[in-house]
Amino acid sequence: MAGEDWTAPEIELIVADYFAMLDDDIAERPYNKAEHNRALQARTGRSKGSIEFKHQNISAVLLGFGQPWIPGYKPAMNFQAALVDGVRRWLDAHPQWLAPRDWWTASVVAEVGGTGGDHALRRDMPTLWIGPPPTHRNEPPPVDPQVLAAFGRKWDVAARDARNRALGKAGEALVLHHERAGLIAAGCGALADKVRWTSEQDGDGYGYDILSFEADGRERLIEVKTTNGWERTPFHITANEVAVADARRDSWHLVRLWNFARAPRAFALRPPLADHAELTPTSFLAALR
Repeated sequence: MAGEDWTAPEIELIVADYFAMLDDDIAERPYNKAEHNRALQARTGRSKGSIEFKHQNISAVLLGFGQPWIPGYKPAMNFQAALVDGVRRWLDAHPQWLAPRDWWTASVVAEVGGTGGDHALRRDMPTLWIGPPPTHRNEPPPVDPQVLAAFGRKWDVAARDARNRALGKAGEALVLHHERAGLIAAGCGALADKVRWTSEQDGDGYGYDILSFEADGRERLIEVKTTNGWERTPFHITANEVAVADARRDSWHLVRLWNFARAPRAFALRPPLADHAELTPTSFLAALR
């Protein structure tokens, strides 16, 4: 059996096993990798090393799909195409996996209820540090970016994140809290009271999600993009958002949240966006001649 491709039933087993461990890992519940490996050995006849490498392959697929992965299984390429389909089928069959955890959903409700002048800070909201974009770091990606992009497009990572309203709103809630906390810490409580969750209170279409302020009173227009995956996961941005970014360059900010399922991290981009990312048209408006 050594060297042979894994069968479809074997792939289903190991993918389900991986997600069981990943769920425990994200929730910080104890689990035993060796026990999981031995159980798979008994069910598949595969060796310990073969199972470990397949787990690393699944990490690579999840990296490409913009999803969290188990840090103890470093992403490894050279996997069979059937494994990509196996992971995709599991994710399609478990859409709840892509939603934020209950904690984040509760935070969204609380932040919505907190708008309108009463901005006492929630103690259960984590501190968010917004750093430089990954292009400013000397950190090579763990897997060839071109390969990741290829099967990431196959699953349409960016479109799925864009449709995941619960995840998007949870990310906006965290940035909203971050903005209020920063203003209060700077002694600008009156400005903190004016911070507005535009997309939630006024509706989409403004080209930004949050209206905040600098400490000197200048406006900060913040568009939030959130994913559970790594920092280089592609994201959708609308033509209107790009247009507003260009028209309001002095005040528009894009805050990119990543690793949201575990410990959210963020970086900020300033216009022009083409200086930071390749903007690829994904749809066209068609009018009959």
